Amino acid sequence: MAKIVIIDDEPTMVEVISTLCRENGHIVSPFNSAEKALEELPGINPQVVIADIKMEKVTGFDVLQECRRTLPQTAVILITAYASVEKAVEAMKLGAYDFITKPFKIDELKFTVQRALDYQSAVRENVYLKKEVKNRYRFENIVGTSRAMTEVFNLINKVADTDSTILIQGESGTGKELVARALHFNSKRQNAPFVAVNCSALPENLLESELFGHKKGAFTGAFQDKIGLFEEAEGGTIFLDEVNSMALSLQTKLLRVLQERMIRRVGDTKTVPINVRVVAASNEQLQAKMRNGSFREDLYYRLAVIPMDLPSLRERTEDIPLLVNYFLQKNSTQTNTEPKKIEPDAIDTLGRYAWPGNVRELENSIERACALCEDGLIRVVDLPPHIQGRQSGPGGENNIIEMPIGLRLEEFIANEERAYIEQTLRHNNGSREKTASMLGISMATLYRKLELKSKQRA
Repeated sequence: MAKIVIIDDEPTMVEVISTLCRENGHIVSPFNSAEKALEELPGINPQVVIADIKMEKVTGFDVLQECRRTLPQTAVILITAYASVEKAVEAMKLGAYDFITKPFKIDELKFTVQRALDYQSAVRENVYLKKEVKNRYRFENIVGTSRAMTEVFNLINKVADTDSTILIQGESGTGKELVARALHFNSKRQNAPFVAVNCSALPENLLESELFGHKKGAFTGAFQDKIGLFEEAEGGTIFLDEVNSMALSLQTKLLRVLQERMIRRVGDTKTVPINVRVVAASNEQLQAKMRNGSFREDLYYRLAVIPMDLPSLRERTEDIPLLVNYFLQKNSTQTNTEPKKIEPDAIDTLGRYAWPGNVRELENSIERACALCEDGLIRVVDLPPHIQGRQSGPGGENNIIEMPIGLRLEEFIANEERAYIEQTLRHNNGSREKTASMLGISMATLYRKLELKSKQRA
């Protein structure tokens, strides 16, 4: 059922069209006066307007132009007995959805109205989704009032609407992709694509094809031409996550793209111009990789036109209560239940933990606590054992873990990270795919951390 306005200075024509629309279950507002219709249109807010072109004083084209000005989502169908190619073209240029000639067939009118309703529904849904996406990635949804986060917010606000290439550095779980999306959806490119790619998730040859595309026959399995992610992001933003894992040979090609703003598909001899903003992210400090020769210095300076460092959660523990409340509200929305509460001792416990997995680990911990708590109140006992500082001992009783004294902070954090990975692996019965998914990291990152852990034990 839709609201349809019908405007024609011939009463008989208005009655015929009104009857047809009502038979299909629509709410009809008929008008013999275009002037009166234009006064009432904003209050009716119809999905479809059907108007005759040739009317006294106010024509169908006038109605169309007023609808485009005040009701841009409304589909307008124009009807006339004086059909011509010129009039049809003029109507379409002015934004009419369709053009029908008198005398028309009943089925033709019904079909045109239904197509207009489908189109109008798609337009309104698209507008709604764009608003939802933009709202989801407002700056306010990056939670924190600490000094470190205030500096991040100020920088985002300054650079969001520029085209400068940005390098976001921060540990895993600090929200690098959320910041990248906020930069995109609060920029002039917000209506163009945002394309994210994890550079550590694919081997070098496949990543090159994904980024730049390939020509048919370029390699085994290339059965047809394929455009790359840079071309898919045309007019928008491409987010290169874990760019630190990119092979040196591919770094050279990325550098050329940033310099020339042109890409060349694998196996092709032609170049294609691109208009894409690049936002890159690294969970390692690229300056250190530059020093050991595993990351190109010239590429670093191309990526870090505007560098942005995200603080770890242990560097902004004053934000933990805010984040906990945010995740409790989020859990409430997702489960359609009343928001859980959390006792002060549990908040204090969360504040003392080192958070090697950062905000992502905190969110997973709160989700777990919401599922386990009783009476809608999260207590210390509902938090993961390693966060409480205890583990199950012989017979299942809880033993306090003695925290090592004298370690460097980096070593302590690395130990915590290894312990957390091992615990997650056990929880998932050794499944590395489930573990990587739960930790929010790629399989390549998980294997790298497990390999490092094995070497350290050896």
